[in-house]
Amino acid sequence: MNRAADTADITPDFADRTDFENADRGFVAPPESALVTGADGHVVWNFDDTAFLDGDCPGTVHPSLWRQAQLCARAGLYEVTEGVFQIRGYDLSNMSLIEGDRGIVVVDPLVSPDCAAAGLALYRAERGDRPVTAVIYTHSHIDHFGGVHGVLSARDPDGSPGGSDVPIVAPQGFMAHSVTENIYAGTAMLRRGDYYSGRGLDPGPTGLVGTGLGFTASNGTPGLLSPTVEIRHTGQEAVLDGVLFRFQMTPGTEAPAEMNFMLPERHALCVAENAGHNLHNILTLRGALVRDGRVWSRQLTEAIELFAHDADVLFASHHWPTWGRDRIRSYLSEQRDLYGYLHDQTLRLANQGHTGIEIAEMLELPPALSRAWHARGYYGSVSHNVKAVYQRYMGWYDGNPASLWEHPPVETAKRYVDCIGGIDAVLEKGRAYLDEGDLRFAAQLLKHAVFAEPDNTDAKELLADTFERLGYGAECATWRNCYLTGARELRTGIRSTPLPTAGMAGALTVGQVFDALAIRVDGPRAWNESLSLHWHFTDLGEMYRMTLHNGVLVHSRTTQPPDSTDFALRLTKPQLLRLLSGRGLDGVRYSGDPVVLKTLMALLDEPDPGFAVVTP
Repeated sequence: MNRAADTADITPDFADRTDFENADRGFVAPPESALVTGADGHVVWNFDDTAFLDGDCPGTVHPSLWRQAQLCARAGLYEVTEGVFQIRGYDLSNMSLIEGDRGIVVVDPLVSPDCAAAGLALYRAERGDRPVTAVIYTHSHIDHFGGVHGVLSARDPDGSPGGSDVPIVAPQGFMAHSVTENIYAGTAMLRRGDYYSGRGLDPGPTGLVGTGLGFTASNGTPGLLSPTVEIRHTGQEAVLDGVLFRFQMTPGTEAPAEMNFMLPERHALCVAENAGHNLHNILTLRGALVRDGRVWSRQLTEAIELFAHDADVLFASHHWPTWGRDRIRSYLSEQRDLYGYLHDQTLRLANQGHTGIEIAEMLELPPALSRAWHARGYYGSVSHNVKAVYQRYMGWYDGNPASLWEHPPVETAKRYVDCIGGIDAVLEKGRAYLDEGDLRFAAQLLKHAVFAEPDNTDAKELLADTFERLGYGAECATWRNCYLTGARELRTGIRSTPLPTAGMAGALTVGQVFDALAIRVDGPRAWNESLSLHWHFTDLGEMYRMTLHNGVLVHSRTTQPPDSTDFALRLTKPQLLRLLSGRGLDGVRYSGDPVVLKTLMALLDEPDPGFAVVTP
């Protein structure tokens, strides 16, 4: 079994059943049926997918990860404290329900509307048909807002409140960061997300056993409704349906826009995703902005100072609650120390001249943290978090001039294969390292074989075997999923990644839509094009001037008439979205030559949701 570098080699106490007791505490009701289906009948969530976890740990799963997967598989309605409930096991994340005077405040409505609606139906079956009186997004990740249409009816096509008076509360910067992570680089992140989430793996002991945070993400179509209430500062309060919420802003922690909140009248603290029952990511394997371990640690210190003295229960956007003031303080303190230690010790060693990859081999957690189940690396890992801290401060360059101008992977691979004596010699060496148990170097070496000769089935199968063994030995669920997904794609090819963000388009501002277009411009094909457009959105009272020059699409708000532009449009935002979906200029008033718009649209590249990862 390989050492996955998640923590020091200190094993927590498997006889400690506290987490299991807490995960089962407050259980009210199980799911009403085995399946959650979409409107078209496709399966969005299958509760039977986790049934295999009832058995003993097999040899194909790390025992610690098996334990975590069993805990995350619990599903149903749970009572956290009086008037606070959670839907767990219905998606990757939890949906919390705070009972108010007239109805319920929904916190973090999952990934898919279908799962959110099913969870809400379960709650109502047990607690009565209470209306949703407010929604809270704790942060800007899709598993905490994507299912909002399942708890609130759809709004106007532009995402505005329409006829609804239900407040939607979110931290400052929520919309900007939601778009950045899910739209601008959405295709690349979702493709890489296939690997770390194990989306394409079959559930079971040789495939998907979870992600550390939950089982996996549901298979629905996420949406987004724009917030109507913005939380701007720590200490800000809001009364929602008669319930007092006191907020703590935590930007730069697990998400760029995130917040905790306290329910002082119920002595209940929600820490969003800033503390969980695993080591989280400084940089998630799907890609994201690098998080700040120093800030993360300090925000947890502030949460302790602000709330721990008055909190009888702590709940979060994933996993199970923690009860008791002493336990809450200890738990938050250890989570705080976890991120602070990784940050400070990485920089201490960097200042001694070590690079990120070297520090990842050197750094081990203190024994007290290694023995804490909630500090184990099921989702993040010590190894890749150390490299992320190094990246945040030092960037991609390791300081060695030889790293400045390396060949790209295929050309590098061809040269390695040539130096070793040809593909057969590389495969022989790869088998030898694999037989000796040096799985890490076998993977490094065989990667070159596959990139040098991508049609060589022996090379791909040998690398797949290596990945599979690495996956079976990994304590970190996301490492396991990456390895096993790589093995599957080497053997069976690529399954195109769905793009589940179409439901978010209506919530984007016009400026964000135009930014997304600019990212799609094929620069080299647009080098010699020069054009200008004027956009007048009659429903928003906004006008924009757009130009294309030197392959760069630029837009800005304007108050000037369209006199000097090549093409001018008068339209609504919903018409813009229809136009960009290929429905043409139906209903749009315009002046000038429509060829200008046709030229622009022809220069837009299409993202590739199925690009290769483990092959060239």
